Amino acid sequence: MANQDADAVLPHYKGKKCWMPEGLPSTAEPWRLGGERAADKAHRQRSDFSAVMNRAASLSPLKWPKRPVYFVSDPHADAAAFSASLVASGGVKKTGPEHDAFALTKPGRQGLFVIGGDCLDKGPSNLDLLRSVKALFDTGARVKLLAGNHDVRLLMGLRALEEPRSPETEHLFVRMGSKVVPLLREIHDTYLKARTKPLKGIPSAEECRRRLFPSDNWFETFPPQAGRLMSQRNIERELSRMRKKVDTFEDACQKAGLSMREVYATALEAKAQFMHRKGDFAWFFRAMQLAHREGSFLFIHAGLDDGITEVIELESVKSLNRMFDDQIKHDLFEFYYGTLANTMRTKYRKVDLPLTRQGVDRAFRQGVHAVVHGHINRTTGQHIMLRQGMMHIEGDITLDRNSRRKEGLEGHGVGVTIIHPDGKVIGISNDHPHAKVFEPARHLSPAEAPGA
Repeated sequence: MANQDADAVLPHYKGKKCWMPEGLPSTAEPWRLGGERAADKAHRQRSDFSAVMNRAASLSPLKWPKRPVYFVSDPHADAAAFSASLVASGGVKKTGPEHDAFALTKPGRQGLFVIGGDCLDKGPSNLDLLRSVKALFDTGARVKLLAGNHDVRLLMGLRALEEPRSPETEHLFVRMGSKVVPLLREIHDTYLKARTKPLKGIPSAEECRRRLFPSDNWFETFPPQAGRLMSQRNIERELSRMRKKVDTFEDACQKAGLSMREVYATALEAKAQFMHRKGDFAWFFRAMQLAHREGSFLFIHAGLDDGITEVIELESVKSLNRMFDDQIKHDLFEFYYGTLANTMRTKYRKVDLPLTRQGVDRAFRQGVHAVVHGHINRTTGQHIMLRQGMMHIEGDITLDRNSRRKEGLEGHGVGVTIIHPDGKVIGISNDHPHAKVFEPARHLSPAEAPGA
């Protein structure tokens, strides 16, 4: 039941009524921790969260950001969902019906926008989404753009075309799989379709296929190379995944109306637009970073493992970002199959790199009390969960229309997670009737509460 003073916690949604997203909450309620759990489990959940938060506070004090942080994650090529989520934050005002028509409000000028990764894939329009993200940068907002696994797949695939062919990297273009085909179609239609001779200089279909696909003996040459980073179980999973992608990638392209020559020409155009200094979307990968920290909150696409907490303890979050920049430029294999990429795809499964109690305590000692992330899509608004003995604030609320259709949800999603300096975490979504409000201080013992 909503029992919070909504005016005290809800942002003001600004813009003409006809331009505003529908379904945003006008009331607030206390956040039910642990997801949508049965009422008889509520007391145990509160007890578990209190124990974790008090342990974190006993190893380092809880620190709040000095400015509002607006977290929007996993827009997945839906520009309407992204711009509506910015409006939901109260940090921007809608100035027109277009997806990139917005301006900063006073709270937006004071705050920080963190985009939690996975801007690409799923649909309906990758390029429109990227233009909306660029429009946010162009307002002068403070923006942190995090790397998501879908985004990095494109980066790896395009970079692999520039690398000398090697078992470590020659499969990375096709590894993107059918999910990249809609983006290729968009790039083809935007940049190549109107050209008089779009395939001038493009080799034969057979040669294009050879340049895009892994070699015939890749399935034999990859495992010895991969053994230095991957377990045998994960190598087998990768081989199985690649067999399916090799078998289906060309068919997916043909169904989208792209021949192998057109796919190769489009891949070269994608390289020009995303990887070259003057490309329309060259800013995207330049702006991308692995993680960001504000106070005791670590923003990352998916999660942590012991190796990452060790880097944070021995060096810093900034060091993680320097390692990310170095590896994506100089060692694609080390990056994609090592601990850094695990931060973008972990769901704490057995196949993922482990986060143990020792790793969690390392994070706590360094002042990281909670992970704010996307990657795990939710259909009832944001969740706050305990994972591996650490608080995780899950902000992927299924924004894009294609995913929502599969989940039985209507239209596009709208949602933002706000970490407010006054000690509140606020989850706003059009899939939950009330804004969810979490106040960690209520769960801390008096000795561990901020300011004690």
